[in-house]
Amino acid sequence: MLRKVTFILLALITIVPSLTSCGPKAPATIKIGLDVPMTGDIAYVGTQSQRAAEMKVEDINGAGGLDVGGKKYKIELIIEDNESKAESATAAATKLITQDRVLAIVGPQASKQAVPTGEVANENETPMISPWSTNPNTTLNRPWVFRACFLDPFQGPVVANFVTNEFGFSKAAVLYDVASDYPKGLAENFRDAWEELHGSGSVVAFESFTTGDTDFSAQLTKIKGTDAEVLFTPQYYNEVPLIVKQARELGLPQVIVGSDSWGDPKTLELCGDACEGLFFSTHYAAEGATGATKEFIDRYEAAYGETPGDVAALTWDAIGILMQAIQNCGAITGDLAQDRKCVRDALAQIKDYEGITGRMTFTEEGDPIKCAVIVQIKNGKFTFYDQACP
Repeated sequence: MLRKVTFILLALITIVPSLTSCGPKAPATIKIGLDVPMTGDIAYVGTQSQRAAEMKVEDINGAGGLDVGGKKYKIELIIEDNESKAESATAAATKLITQDRVLAIVGPQASKQAVPTGEVANENETPMISPWSTNPNTTLNRPWVFRACFLDPFQGPVVANFVTNEFGFSKAAVLYDVASDYPKGLAENFRDAWEELHGSGSVVAFESFTTGDTDFSAQLTKIKGTDAEVLFTPQYYNEVPLIVKQARELGLPQVIVGSDSWGDPKTLELCGDACEGLFFSTHYAAEGATGATKEFIDRYEAAYGETPGDVAALTWDAIGILMQAIQNCGAITGDLAQDRKCVRDALAQIKDYEGITGRMTFTEEGDPIKCAVIVQIKNGKFTFYDQACP
């Protein structure tokens, strides 16, 4: 009898640990993917995003990690270069999701990469938050995809209204890259908003070019020959200086305005005096910033010797929003599918998040309700001029 009892006890000792160890084990770290353009046409966008993301993660890990339900987790940032290409961005996302098994992805930034990558994230049921993609298609019918910036259907009317109220103009021209989602979509949004204000035909020139073009003389000459009073060009830092300088060389009399893609320190560096006095819509203004925004700017300037562009500030906010959502889950279970679902649901429920680019509340579509600002390039700096809110 004693031998039988001993055998049963030994069996229980063997079985119980195996029972208690069943199920997924919570990880020691939380993996976050960063899908950014470190090379290619807009490589400096990726540089700024990486810097801001690493600053934010450094703060979290320096404080012992992210507190989720009373347990602290180190954040591991896994960076993939999307080469400023759509196909590379989707490949990077696939690797991050299936091989690196990240909890969520931050990026891509530009809509040309973010729109197709959003499809990959959504199909793989992995939360993705783009800091900078303003094209509506990034989040459209994609419950797993979010953004930290306003949308082009909001930005287009902001610029149209500002130009109308500030200058009293009624005739406009547009010059944009037809091969890129962001400028193409925003050009159309501006055109529609302008014609709603001033009537059909009030956009007197709607000129396009293709990614990689550097000579805009044909399009600008055509615009010069119209009665347009303003030229709207929603292009990136590598194109704006070329467009503005060629316009001045050709003697275009039109006022030139832009969009949030102008908000990069490289625009100031490459455009110089040619861009002095010009206006564009964007997400925040570094000059005159206060509070947490100024603290971020001061730290960035101290570390990198330059003022952070809007993509850096938006990446900081995107990481912060994601960390808030993870904390709101209350626990990391170790079941990656379950944890990803929890983060997605928590992102959708965030309200009144105080970011350095403004207060944000998410809609059911994954888009934040937030204000835009009008910036003037003044004395070689991005200076706050006006604000437009939903």
